[in-house]
Amino acid sequence: MSDRTSGATEASYTTDEMMTVAASRELKDGVVCFVGIGLPSEATNLALATHAPNCVLIYESGTIGAKPDVLPLSIGDGVLAEHADSVVSVPEIFNYWLQAGRVDVGFLGAAQMDRYGNINTTVVGPYESPKVRLPGAGGAPEIAASAREVIVILRQKPRAFVEELAFVTSVGHYHGGESRKGLGYQGAGVTMVVTDLGILRPDPETKELMLSALHPGATVEQAREATGWELRVAEDLAETDSPTEDELRILRDLHARTEAARKKT
Repeated sequence: MSDRTSGATEASYTTDEMMTVAASRELKDGVVCFVGIGLPSEATNLALATHAPNCVLIYESGTIGAKPDVLPLSIGDGVLAEHADSVVSVPEIFNYWLQAGRVDVGFLGAAQMDRYGNINTTVVGPYESPKVRLPGAGGAPEIAASAREVIVILRQKPRAFVEELAFVTSVGHYHGGESRKGLGYQGAGVTMVVTDLGILRPDPETKELMLSALHPGATVEQAREATGWELRVAEDLAETDSPTEDELRILRDLHARTEAARKKT
């Protein structure tokens, strides 16, 4: 794909900005999206401010139709409730919305991921005596199980894209193939992984993540070096469009407002 006519030049944006913009574009207008904190929140709020103003953003704390002026620090940040359409209990979010199949897209981050989109946010190393203890599961396992599709945003590095997870916190495509269906999960699992180098999607048959698109300036060699398994590359490898000037302006304004708000607290 060629860059959009209003796209920015390659050197005028960061890899994180490219990643956030690419993820935001996957959110179609009007969908119900369960949002994680961090880069998923950046991507979904950028989509809300650009091409998808009718999206319904749900956060784990109980906010439905969240429209934060700044990026939240956590799921309990008051900015999520300030302009939300409704605030309900956490059990209602999970029982009525998520597990009942009313969430179209789950936007998640991760610490580690394997070739089948399984996610680790629990420990690095043995569970009993880990090298690193990570933040934990939160609502991610339920989102990964029940959202109609899941998009993951994760910087591509060998320590993040690993051959084998020490702990599976949230199930993607389990052991590949049709193995996920045997768990009884209603959602389709991970349908897309957006990294700072490109986009990965599961093979229709094996469910192994494949490189389907590269961001401008990135190479297949870089992507393979940043992956802990032998990364497969799609035959019709595409190139993502560069961020537009409007996308960058809105994203940077969001960051500037967030930094200014945090300095006041």
